[in-house]
Amino acid sequence: MMTASSTSLMQRVCAVPLARAARTRAMAAASMNLSTTTSTTTTTAPSLAKRADPQVLLGLSEPELQQLAIDFSQQGYRGKQLHHLIYKRKIKDIQDFNQVPLAFRNELEEAGWKVGRSPIYQSVTAADGTVKLLIKLEDNRLIETVGIPVKDEKGVMRLTACVSSQVGCPLRCSFCATGKGGFSRNLKRHEIVEQVLAIEEIFNHRVTNVVFMGMGEPMMNLKAVLEAHQCLNKDIQIGQRMITISTVGVPNTIKKLASHKLQSTLAVSLHAPNQKLRETIVPSAKAYPLSALMRDCRDYFTETGRRVSFEYALLAGVNDAVDHAVELAEVLHEWGRGSHVNLIPFNPIEGSEYKRPSKKAVQAFAAALENNKVTVSTRQTRGLDADAACGQLRNKFQKSPLPVDSDNLQTDEDAPVAVVC
Repeated sequence: MMTASSTSLMQRVCAVPLARAARTRAMAAASMNLSTTTSTTTTTAPSLAKRADPQVLLGLSEPELQQLAIDFSQQGYRGKQLHHLIYKRKIKDIQDFNQVPLAFRNELEEAGWKVGRSPIYQSVTAADGTVKLLIKLEDNRLIETVGIPVKDEKGVMRLTACVSSQVGCPLRCSFCATGKGGFSRNLKRHEIVEQVLAIEEIFNHRVTNVVFMGMGEPMMNLKAVLEAHQCLNKDIQIGQRMITISTVGVPNTIKKLASHKLQSTLAVSLHAPNQKLRETIVPSAKAYPLSALMRDCRDYFTETGRRVSFEYALLAGVNDAVDHAVELAEVLHEWGRGSHVNLIPFNPIEGSEYKRPSKKAVQAFAAALENNKVTVSTRQTRGLDADAACGQLRNKFQKSPLPVDSDNLQTDEDAPVAVVC
């Protein structure tokens, strides 16, 4: 959301030569991957002033940044410099681009451009090193992102960023704190990408894996998720196979995702082996029958060659019986091959009627799947000494936008944290 009035922004824009403003507007449209072509002959400076959002550098590719530099009568290599400053040095303010001429910096700001980075509002750290951040967006909304460090036997660290795709979530799964906090809006491309950069800064380490398993339903914001995916892959250079997109299931979206033929993993949050039980856990399942969801997963595997990972949150006494595991195996075999089940023992949240299953129950469920020839893994619980599971830390601080003057960084290195995903 713009912080200045439309009138003041128009005054700043009109200070830039009209032709340059028109070219800049066209570049902004291209960078947002608009489906229609914007003509510079019909775009004027006032139309730029009326834009609901300012132009954001974060999320633009190197060729796009080079073109932007050229549109400002700069040499193309200035775009390469911008790319390095944004993605490698992670600089957050245009005026701190010291390698770039001051006049160019001023012109970018006068035309409404900004980097697109947000401040960290809260940072909490678990005993196992997992870090949860609350990031304060420009409209004073808060989103969660989590950094999960894991060292292998050789001491090499894998750092996973668990990112949000929406402010809140409209699907209201019964066990999820995010849904209890309500839904505000979709995140924009740069608001997704900046979560990964924030995790890299906190850990002073490169993010190796990204999972879209934070706040929100990625498939309900698929355009921005795909744009962010491209930036993470091409500009931050995280391999596609190191990226996972999770969904509880939204009609027609798995087919759309398959058409892009990504090498990333699709993770479907199943949580039940039959339609009746699934509807009690995932209310949105009423509009997307299990049979239709499984058919789309089968078609996804056929089209992409990538096996689907099924997420299954184990809730004590609800869906964690051996009979449930056998029924789940039958469903997976019925709808084809190429699947994998990831068991997630429930992380308790305040006010929830659900409980975490015993270790014995988790092991018995996994063994039943394996005995029925289903590949299974059990997710290692991180940050169980937590203030909250997914969405609960945000709910503690916000169910409506923060006051305008609430922009102080708050940190607590000893506070507990739970993983979003």
